[in-house]
Amino acid sequence: MSNDTKKCPMTHLTTDAGAPVVDNQNSMTAGARGPLLAQDLWLNEKLANFVREVIPERRMHAKGSGAFGTFTVTHDITQYTRAKIFSEIGKKTEMFARFSTVAGERGAADAERDIRGFALKFYTDEGVWDLVGNNTPVFFLRDARKFPDLNKAVKRDPKTNLRSATNNWDFWTLLPEALHQVTIVMSDRGIPDGYRHMHGFGSHTFSFINANNERFWVKFHMRTQQGIKNLTDAEAEALIAKDRESSQTDLFDAIERGDLPKWKMYVQIMPEMDAEKVPYHPFDLTKVWPKGDYPLIEVGEFELNRNPENYFQDVEQAAFAPSNLVPGISYSPDRMLQARLVNYADAARYRVGVNHSQIPVNAARCPVNSNRRDGQGRMDGNYGGLPHYEPNSFHQWQEQPQYREPPLKITGNADFWDFREDDNDYFSQPRALFNLMNDQQKQALFNNTAGAMGDALDFIKYRHIRNCYACEPAYGEGVAKALGLTVHDAQAARATDPAQGNPGLL
Repeated sequence: MSNDTKKCPMTHLTTDAGAPVVDNQNSMTAGARGPLLAQDLWLNEKLANFVREVIPERRMHAKGSGAFGTFTVTHDITQYTRAKIFSEIGKKTEMFARFSTVAGERGAADAERDIRGFALKFYTDEGVWDLVGNNTPVFFLRDARKFPDLNKAVKRDPKTNLRSATNNWDFWTLLPEALHQVTIVMSDRGIPDGYRHMHGFGSHTFSFINANNERFWVKFHMRTQQGIKNLTDAEAEALIAKDRESSQTDLFDAIERGDLPKWKMYVQIMPEMDAEKVPYHPFDLTKVWPKGDYPLIEVGEFELNRNPENYFQDVEQAAFAPSNLVPGISYSPDRMLQARLVNYADAARYRVGVNHSQIPVNAARCPVNSNRRDGQGRMDGNYGGLPHYEPNSFHQWQEQPQYREPPLKITGNADFWDFREDDNDYFSQPRALFNLMNDQQKQALFNNTAGAMGDALDFIKYRHIRNCYACEPAYGEGVAKALGLTVHDAQAARATDPAQGNPGLL
């Protein structure tokens, strides 16, 4: 809405049914000082609507900002994928982006030390493609069975209703595979200075299918063109004191003044059979693919150029699901991705409704013929009188076998396979990351870790020191010193660690 209210047309207040509201200042009463009357229909409707305005917040990524934009192809990758979004250089596709913090609730401050969600929705010629990632290339977990536990560990304690360093770090330190992500979050990149100044990643391994029906494994990277900027703990604290919505303010205001943020999209491509040869687990969300092995290939650029007219309509009701894929872009055996293929769409049905895909921000821009019918909040023609079953004799709801993907080779017996027995290399990649840091960055990592651990119990601090030391001795020593403890005492404390017998206790 324009700031010049004189240009706004007058709106006459009505009920939801369209009838005029004659008085929006005074409730109907029996006499000037008498009780309210049940026949005051507008009061009843206004209050009833008011208490139903809030929909369930996202279990994670509750606090976010969003904007519409345009993706443009700048380089040819058709040898890897038949997806029409990438079909020719110069092709433009409408899109929507939502950025978020992860652990905080809807009222949390933007400038907290946390991962940032980086979710992109592309309205392609072949349907909606959702790329639902973060601002880090890895995550805390390898198996989605622990995802609800992560959620609870980083959110509020059931008794105190406060964030708990003990809960948080107890969980993280019993998942040694989490150290890669923890190292990133505790580094100087742990608090981005607004959403415009951070990279984005698809994080998972996905797959491309080309016109010859060949499969390639792929990872997506989005690199900010505004430059990386981060906040120290002290800078974030000062910013939060002035503006708890600092990232929303920065993104919204930049677009309004025409300073349009841009990101370049790159991919890493792995031939399908390489997955059986590389020395690291290519489908492990706690690991990256070294760029020396699989260099970045530029694909295109996206620009965010339009703020939503209504935050609730477009940002709060936006529903992203990794299962929203299009021909030429598909999934992989990544355990975390496999679970998200089911869980995210299911969460949207609960949070926004079974017909959430008809809300404009979620709706495909191409024809949709799913034959999914009815349900609360159906907003279109509901496929009219077309036959609602298949097979039928009227050529409706015909499958499209030309888009079948090549078969995926799968081996092994069905069982609860322990990923630690398959791959217990928790530390080589966080070690490489640590050794890339200069002395100032390492000290920031030590100090940020000590500050975040706060009042966590000592045996948890000792456990983290041991994990860091196992990764790289200088890492463990630096964290120990920042905590006012010693590696020697941490090693000795293992014998009395109460988590004895837990598979994550090293």
